[in-house]
Amino acid sequence: MTDARGPQYEPFAAGPLPGERPAQPAQPYHPPQAYPPPAGAGAGAAPRKATARRPKPAAPEAPARTMPRTRKARLRVAKVDPWSVMKVSFLLAIALGICTVVAAAVLWMVMDAMGVFSAVGGTISEATEGKKGTGFDLESFLSLPRVLTFTSIIAAINVVLATALATLGAFIYNLSAGFVGGVELTLAEDE
Repeated sequence: MTDARGPQYEPFAAGPLPGERPAQPAQPYHPPQAYPPPAGAGAGAAPRKATARRPKPAAPEAPARTMPRTRKARLRVAKVDPWSVMKVSFLLAIALGICTVVAAAVLWMVMDAMGVFSAVGGTISEATEGKKGTGFDLESFLSLPRVLTFTSIIAAINVVLATALATLGAFIYNLSAGFVGGVELTLAEDE
């Protein structure tokens, strides 16, 4: 019996597909180096075998040791993303608004427990009392619900304004950084 299917193709050897890297033998990973290798360790030199470090014996008249050099990097903030500034400033403004409302409630409760509103309210009521009736009632005017409502309105306005001003500040910074190059930072490594 003969095979009438035509020419048969043998499967390819285990080679890389297009766009794949060719298979390499397993080697330990060596991250890129920030500084050039020492002299004699160039591309043509054989890699050194990893050995455990042994402390050098102390010389009897060793010179004074200098402090290790701290690495520093000068970076420049060339552009600030307005979208990320808007998101961060919005969240910070909400946190500040919540803190403001809580602080106003705590301050009101402390002042009410100390009797500040009743003492000041009595004085104002006596000062504004007329022939027809009682004077201005400070305690009812500065009630806790009214104070918290006013504080919440101020906090909401603060959220909108702080978010808008921070986003506008990012746009202005990007424009000015285009002219003068941006803010330069020097970062140092902690030792």
